[in-house]
Order: sequence, then C-alpha cells, then structure tokens
Amino acid sequence: MAQKAKKDRAKANAVALSNLHTGAAIANGFFFLWGYYFKSRSLLLYVLLSLPSLLCQFTLERTGRPSYDDSNSLKSAGEDLSAAGLTEYMFDVIWVTWGTVVLVALFGNKFWLLWAVVPAYGAYKGYNLLGAARQVTQAQNMDSVAGAATTGNRKQRRAA
Repeated sequence: MAQKAKKDRAKANAVALSNLHTGAAIANGFFFLWGYYFKSRSLLLYVLLSLPSLLCQFTLERTGRPSYDDSNSLKSAGEDLSAAGLTEYMFDVIWVTWGTVVLVALFGNKFWLLWAVVPAYGAYKGYNLLGAARQVTQAQNMDSVAGAATTGNRKQRRAA
C-alpha cells in the first residue's frame, strides 16, 4: 500500500513539474518574442525580478523530481509538491512572476510593480506569524506567573 502511494506521488510530481516547465517556457518565451517583434522591455528588471521565480523552480525540481535506480524502479518519489506551506508559497511566487512578465510584455515596464505583491504578502504572513508567537509567549508567561503564585508548602496550597 505504501509503495502505491509513493508511485502516485511520483506521478503527480512529474506532471506538476512538467506543467511548471511548460508554463515557464510559455511566459518567458512570450516576453522575449514580444520584445523582439514589437516593443523591447527592460532586460535588467526581467533578470532581477525573474530570478526568485527561477530559484523556486529549481528548488521544486530538485526536491520534487522522482528518482529511479538503474533497473527503472522507483527509488524516491520526491517531496510532495501539493503540500501546503513553503511549497505552496514557491508556486505562488512562480505564478505571480509569470503573470507579471506577460503584463510587462504587453503593457510596459510599470507592471513590474505588480511583482511587489510577493514580498508584501510574505511580510503580511510573517507579521501574523510573529503576532501568534507573541500570544503564545504571553500565555506561557501568564502560566508561569500563576505557577509561581501557587508555590509554597502543601498546607498553604490547601488553605488557598
């Protein structure tokens, strides 16, 4: 049963990575073809703001690609690319970058500002995580203060 789950995850990961590379080729190819035939855009901004997307794609490729041994049997299914958390955030970075690249190609360099959504969302999630950590810390401090108030010998605690 566990081997079937690994095979299913390997198949799902291979499809997801194939779709990821196809989408990257379409979005980036569109940017270059549009720039070559119609109107050129800033290549410096393209390289600078596409780098995080490319790094996310590389990371997903390295961790999610299933590996096989010499006899073509599954050695590792790779990490689950449909998992929530950091994997999901990396896909979001990639998709926002693709959308931004296409909009920049069509409408101009001002649409690079749309890419600011990515760090803004990261800051928002980080701030919420920090607020949750503060609440946990305050709750622990309250428990320790309450625990300090109940110290004493057994007779004093029973009287209280």
